[in-house]
Amino acid sequence: MRKFIITLILLLIIPSAIHAEEDLQSIIIEVEGDPSEHKEYIEAYHPFIEVVAVYDTLFNGLALQGSPANLEKMESLEFIKSIHTVQQYEALEWSSATQRYGSFSWNSANSEIEQAIQPNDINTTQYTGKGVKVGVIDTGIDYEHPDLKNNYQSGYDLVDLDDDPMESLPEQGVPTSHGTHVAGIIAADGDIKGVAPDAQIYSYRALGPGGAGTSVQVIAAMEKAIEDEVDVINLSLGNNVNVPDYPTSMAVNRASEMGITVVIANGNSGPDDWTVGSPATADQALSVGASTMPMQVPFLYDTLEDKSIQLSEMIGSPPWEIIRSNQLIEAEAGTDVSLSGKIALIQRGRIPFYELAKTAEEKGAIAAVIYNNEDGPFQGSVDNEKDPLNIPVATVSKEDGEWLKTQASKQPFYIETSYLDQGSTTAPFSSRGPVTVNWNIKPDVLAPGTAIWSTVPGGYQQMDGTSMAAPHVTGAVALIKEAHPEWTREQIIGALKTTADHLKEQDASIPTIQGMGEIQPKAAIDTATIIHNPQLNLGMVDNYREELRYELEIENMTGESQTYSFTYPKKKKGLSWDIPASFTLEANEKRSIPITLNVTTTRLEEGVHQDWLTLNQEGQKYHLPYIFVNQHADQPKTAGFEFTLKGFSDDVYHYSIYTTEPARRMEVDLYNPESLQFERKLLESEELETGLHEGEITKKEAGKSGYYLAIVTVYLEDGSYETNQSLIYIE
Repeated sequence: MRKFIITLILLLIIPSAIHAEEDLQSIIIEVEGDPSEHKEYIEAYHPFIEVVAVYDTLFNGLALQGSPANLEKMESLEFIKSIHTVQQYEALEWSSATQRYGSFSWNSANSEIEQAIQPNDINTTQYTGKGVKVGVIDTGIDYEHPDLKNNYQSGYDLVDLDDDPMESLPEQGVPTSHGTHVAGIIAADGDIKGVAPDAQIYSYRALGPGGAGTSVQVIAAMEKAIEDEVDVINLSLGNNVNVPDYPTSMAVNRASEMGITVVIANGNSGPDDWTVGSPATADQALSVGASTMPMQVPFLYDTLEDKSIQLSEMIGSPPWEIIRSNQLIEAEAGTDVSLSGKIALIQRGRIPFYELAKTAEEKGAIAAVIYNNEDGPFQGSVDNEKDPLNIPVATVSKEDGEWLKTQASKQPFYIETSYLDQGSTTAPFSSRGPVTVNWNIKPDVLAPGTAIWSTVPGGYQQMDGTSMAAPHVTGAVALIKEAHPEWTREQIIGALKTTADHLKEQDASIPTIQGMGEIQPKAAIDTATIIHNPQLNLGMVDNYREELRYELEIENMTGESQTYSFTYPKKKKGLSWDIPASFTLEANEKRSIPITLNVTTTRLEEGVHQDWLTLNQEGQKYHLPYIFVNQHADQPKTAGFEFTLKGFSDDVYHYSIYTTEPARRMEVDLYNPESLQFERKLLESEELETGLHEGEITKKEAGKSGYYLAIVTVYLEDGSYETNQSLIYIE
């Protein structure tokens, strides 16, 4: 029987955006058939409804405005597939990125903030993104910010359906600043400089108060960006649905086919595998993970036992700068013990991290170490703007914490702090691949995503997240576009991937953690070679022995011939490579190079296998990640369970869920979220194929109102089963 972890989620109900003076509400509807014909029908038979926009490029739909009473009549129209009202906010899985240092006034933009990264630091080129049009689909933008107002061109608000994409204000709900921070990383041009400070910014507000919205709002924003003929789109947003064919992922692929480079944050749900979410799962997306800056990593060192324990500093904590040996003492929550001059060792529990650390500080501790109460590492925050901590706080694993506890219980236990110089690596929070179903390697590349200093409404701020990494890549695309206006989307993306810096840190050595590595804009602009498809997805093997083939597409960007050779991979049981020893590309030649991997399945463990091939060219090494699946992948079997009232309906619920493998049966059971006592069965389905499954049930069938922990159980064809959970509300 598989175990499942129960997490309680706080639901935020955000009021609809209503124009009080006109009593108007905005909605977007998805329709069957020709949306232009439906526009004519609505204008003829519903004269009090205004058709604000028609969408027919990435999806079929209409944007409407009207009074709630008139809009409610839309429910009866047979051609409507779904209705997306402003009330139906769903929290997206991008991180608003902890504000470690708060906001600052205009004149403090150049003040020295410890460890802060300026976006323009990665631009070592002569280019500035001049003439390149960048679409930012996000929470809007403070287009009056002095560092952004000259680069802002225009935009659109897909939440309120007007041409004012300003960030959400307090009177509208939970205010936002995310889009302004993202835009500043790309093209700030004032007291701070973005990666491409002369790029033109087009802003599309698809995420409303609190930084959330529907997938249809995001797709509609992409349509607006295409209509404005942008060159590159930045999407620092996403969800936790790890499937390749989610609607936003398919829209990204269609936009890419139209020649637009779409850059997407990989997500902040790391460090586990399979955590990348849509739309970063799209085949054609340039998906971006977050890298850390080079740093000194603190670790505890016991000289007697010759044991080292690496510390992971908590978000919002002062830096760990202890330089001598100190006594470490257990500080169990609720006990009265003096911690004066000591390091407090605390087990993770129900009490918030900040409160645990604050109590230790008040008792005189000079630092706090919080260890996990379950296996594995963990991340946490002790951020508190009103009363920030003055002592450093770090986390360690359960195993390391229990070892420290044992040592501290025997006698006065003193331990040193040492420091390890660590180069750039993947940030722990950065989501990992692969993508379920097709096993694509994601992220594609990494970019700086920790301690990024950029614009926010009213000033500047430091934030973390893949949301901050993606706009670094978007800015880099603008630089390449200016340098090589004749290059195609495929060449731009290929150049960034080909020249990315392969990270050799042990925790980043797996392809689905770093992709091709950290971007190098200047190297991409100057590259002599472009490998168009350097991430080798070799597929799945089912038979005893199978031959996997891949065509590696390489382009010589110079006017002279170039010779390449592979470093033959180390021999591994069950694997045999057939790759050319060397080959030559003539001037400006583009060619497919065949690569074959012979796999004997019985000599390999089942599951995902990934590693690197090395291609050499005159001293230059290109590290090419490969991935294949032996018989089965230990991927999540379901993704994205949603359960909401159908648009404008009081008594019908709509549900949807993805299955990543065929299943015999799926059940959804409801539990009391506090007592965990079983309440009732909500849904049951038989014989599910891979893909999206959706349906409707009445309020009567749903049962008694309230919050419930929905446990989704999928029974697979091989007899195994998997469970996961989400919190739902039945009105």
